[in-house]
Amino acid sequence: MAYQSGNRGGRPQGGRRFHGGRNRNTRKGPTKKYIHPSKFINKAVTPAEETPYEATHKFVDFPFGAELQHNIAQKGYVTPSAIQDQSIPHIVDGKDVIGLANTGTGKTAAFLLPIIERQSGIMLRPSVLIIAPTRELAQQINDQFRDFSKGMQLYSTLVVGGMNVDRQIRDLKRRPHVVIGTPGRLKDLIERRALQLKNMTTLVLDEADRMLDMGFLPDIRRIVDAMPRERQTLFFSATITPEIEKLVHDFLKDPVTVSVRTGETSDHVEQDVIEARDKTHKVELLTELLEQDGYEKVLVFGETKYGVQRLSDHLDNRGIASVAIHGNKNQAQRTKALKAFKDEKVKVLVATDVAARGLDIPNVSHVINFDTPQTYEDYIHRIGRTGRGGAKGRAHTFIDAR
Repeated sequence: MAYQSGNRGGRPQGGRRFHGGRNRNTRKGPTKKYIHPSKFINKAVTPAEETPYEATHKFVDFPFGAELQHNIAQKGYVTPSAIQDQSIPHIVDGKDVIGLANTGTGKTAAFLLPIIERQSGIMLRPSVLIIAPTRELAQQINDQFRDFSKGMQLYSTLVVGGMNVDRQIRDLKRRPHVVIGTPGRLKDLIERRALQLKNMTTLVLDEADRMLDMGFLPDIRRIVDAMPRERQTLFFSATITPEIEKLVHDFLKDPVTVSVRTGETSDHVEQDVIEARDKTHKVELLTELLEQDGYEKVLVFGETKYGVQRLSDHLDNRGIASVAIHGNKNQAQRTKALKAFKDEKVKVLVATDVAARGLDIPNVSHVINFDTPQTYEDYIHRIGRTGRGGAKGRAHTFIDAR
């Protein structure tokens, strides 16, 4: 099916005309794989058909102290999600854990709560290293750590690229309990001897499959090689591939596997294609779409940093509040843009694949693929940002007019 532009048609009124122009990014990226348009069309399955998970614990059943239980209650947590319910007891027991779970299932709290409980009274610091694939995910983990550890005199340091390294070195000198970072910056600080891992007792690898996709395996090996062999390792991933199985074998000891992975979120997403004659027509159709009712919180994916920024600027000029995140934005700009979208101060976030990796954004109403993704796997990751937690999701993908 193709999206019909209705009787308004023609060129958008007001604002500047968007010129697709030539792609100014001269860097050669990976070759894009052809994906047949039929793969972008799917009638959604109603999520309600899934049997709701029945937890065997409440949060008050876990052996956490009064302060941590208070902070958990303050966040409104009563019944744990499947990954929390099944993995927290093993983590509390000190076992290595492989957690297989979709993004947005509460795995951050699953590893943070037992870690926070164990920190009181630890003299050798930092003792916990949490590695995440992207700055945004690392920031989200840090924010949750601060919420859960409020009033407990526990400290974390965020160590990511795109932010002032000298400040991060100063923060590390204060000996925080927990270091949360991305592989590249962590490796850099280890090589500068600004980060010592010899006292680390706990390692968390979050979204391990994402880190491998992004080429971080050599950095991760370098970091883990600098850690003590005697440690607890918690390994979270959405998928298990032969490469990940090798990592598990190398990094973990007698791990317990907790798998709560459900079918791909895309099953619950209504997917369709929109035919466009050229770039200018595509922008016109997108603008008309976003002006309709129901497009409340929309994630738009583009291929290049330049194209994403131009598209976001164009939408703003048409009166559609929009922000962009891509590799040319510094961390402060990315954080500000993401917050504006999460808080619904703007209705559209335009992003490249790399910038959007690891983001956990609730209540996305639509995902629009302005540019088709490099691979079908990337497509599944993109549209998985909508249709979460039982909500209905919608995805549109622009294709060349047939």
